[in-house]
Amino acid sequence: MLTALEHQFGVLYGRAPEIVTRAPGRIEVIGNHTDYNGGTVLGAAIDRAVWVGLARRADGRRQFASGRGGEIAVLAPGEGGRRSGVSSWVNYPLGMLAVLPPLGQPVPKGFDYLAVSDLPVGAGLSSSAAIELASGLAFLESAGARPPRELLVRAGRAAENEFVGVPCGILDQGVSGFGRRDHLVFIDCRGPSFATVPLPPDAHFWIFNTHAKHALVDGLYAERHAECLAAARALEVPLLADATAAALAAAEGRMPAAVFRRARHVVEEIARVGAAAAALRAGDLPAMGKLLTASHRSSQWLFENSTPELDFLVDRLAGEPGVHGARLTGGGFGGAVMALTGPDFSEAPAAGVAAAYRGRFGATPDVLHARTADGAERLK
Repeated sequence: MLTALEHQFGVLYGRAPEIVTRAPGRIEVIGNHTDYNGGTVLGAAIDRAVWVGLARRADGRRQFASGRGGEIAVLAPGEGGRRSGVSSWVNYPLGMLAVLPPLGQPVPKGFDYLAVSDLPVGAGLSSSAAIELASGLAFLESAGARPPRELLVRAGRAAENEFVGVPCGILDQGVSGFGRRDHLVFIDCRGPSFATVPLPPDAHFWIFNTHAKHALVDGLYAERHAECLAAARALEVPLLADATAAALAAAEGRMPAAVFRRARHVVEEIARVGAAAAALRAGDLPAMGKLLTASHRSSQWLFENSTPELDFLVDRLAGEPGVHGARLTGGGFGGAVMALTGPDFSEAPAAGVAAAYRGRFGATPDVLHARTADGAERLK
């Protein structure tokens, strides 16, 4: 991709990029809906990414282009408002330009910019965080700044929350920023604080993206968020991360049954994240896989953010040789299933799972094989 980016940059702008950066997509491995409850989560930076090339301009004009085609978006000096239509993708780098100066960081006044990617569109692998971090790192490097990695991650989340207008947690940017090959990123969302946990080298991830979404997904996500807050109030704690299983059991009668189920999922999911990190440190992928499948069952029965399509994939994958475990990944209510496998699970059994899904639902899921990768970095 580096060679392709440099070639396309030359065709578009008639010169080579001065700086090239890369930031990976991510998988939510375990920790479903724990982030906004102050809990913990494990994620994997993957070997699919966004690359950004940048060369400074003296006239203050900012020119944005994407490897996916379309016209160059040109912003006059001082122009920085939100874009719409086909150039709305520019809001992600524009958001970084907007939030970095208030954090005390310099940004270039003018530049030529190109972003290319091999992250599948709409696969739930957080291409938005990848473009934010790759862009922010390029801007900072072009201005000679070397801030802590935490600041880049915090800026990426602020860009998405405050400029783009998506109320995401810290998982996406945190994993893209702190990823490490053959490791998972462990995030304590209350800090937030970041660490890495070794992943055995024979671990593989497979993503099965259904593209099926519940029609009311946004409203259902907001409903779950509100139910978690209601449970915390009933337990008289700031966030569900402060609750214990014993305290939750004692308070069951003080909250509606659905609210209790949501709280039970979150409290038990946080415990599963801790157990998963311990299993990884012991090199025990089968134990890790059991925790992943238990996480999905909790999403299916307690948090109720699964779908028949996702349940079918998890059930089918559970019977496949070489599959340690599987679960929905991301917010749920549709989307994708992630499977943790050994090296013996390959394209042929993955195609068999996809064919079985097509036979049941009449559509074929996209299948992606991913390995872990390093986080955001400068390549040139």
